[in-house]
Amino acid sequence: MAGSLRKPTLDSCPYSSSDTDDEGVRGTCEDASICKRFAVSIGYWNDPYIQHLVRLSKERKAPEINRGYFARVHGISQLIKAFLQKTECHCQIINLGAGMDTTFWILKDQDLLPSKYFEVDFPVIVTRKLHSIKFKPLLSKPILELHSEDTLQIDGYTLDSKRYAVIGADLRDLSELEEKLKKCNMDTQLPTLLITECVLVYMTPEQSANLIKWAASVFGTAMFINYEQDRVPRVPGRAGAPGAAHEALLPVLGDQRGQRARFDGDHFLTCSRLMRSQKLQPPAFQS
Repeated sequence: MAGSLRKPTLDSCPYSSSDTDDEGVRGTCEDASICKRFAVSIGYWNDPYIQHLVRLSKERKAPEINRGYFARVHGISQLIKAFLQKTECHCQIINLGAGMDTTFWILKDQDLLPSKYFEVDFPVIVTRKLHSIKFKPLLSKPILELHSEDTLQIDGYTLDSKRYAVIGADLRDLSELEEKLKKCNMDTQLPTLLITECVLVYMTPEQSANLIKWAASVFGTAMFINYEQDRVPRVPGRAGAPGAAHEALLPVLGDQRGQRARFDGDHFLTCSRLMRSQKLQPPAFQS
């Protein structure tokens, strides 16, 4: 049978859904994306893809904001690369609350892609990203190059290809989340890196605990990277601080000890606990 020589294309299906997601939480994606786009535009780091997903703000950002995002992006990137090197890329990455993240394209350029890279976010955010992917060749071409079929289906709030998937889902609905990930060929036996960046703070303690417990129970081998606000001040209306609706979280998660407690114990070993268990903990500094 002769193979098809037809150039791969992106096909989309119509969708209709009432959007009931939290507008304030979705707004944090826009704020963070714009800050990253601005920092890239003035040379803090190189990212040729973000300009195709995020508009450039006319307002200059303060140096401490640019430096903060540089540290965030660089730190997460270093941890991802360490995981990929340890597993020799025979693994999967699941970015929960990915927003307009461009890590998939960056890793492809560096020949460091995992077996599959998953992104999950609110359906309305995923819709925006899929629209950009469909109409921006710089974004769609790398996906199609790795795809074994002639066409790539964008179906409602989901894009699924051989090495990359974008899924619209609510992280608070774990049964739906797992179902959609498995539909996109998530492999629970592969070493898995889960990433949340400023995500858990916008969930109730019970919801975030359930998400962490789910991750620990579903995957045979997993690492969890959580980038989160620490000691967030209670200043209503202040840019970058959670709104009044999220202030109830602060007493529970207000310091590093509270952050670590969510992962430690029966779910995940924190780095410091793992080092102690392996007798690799460096001696305390003596003044």
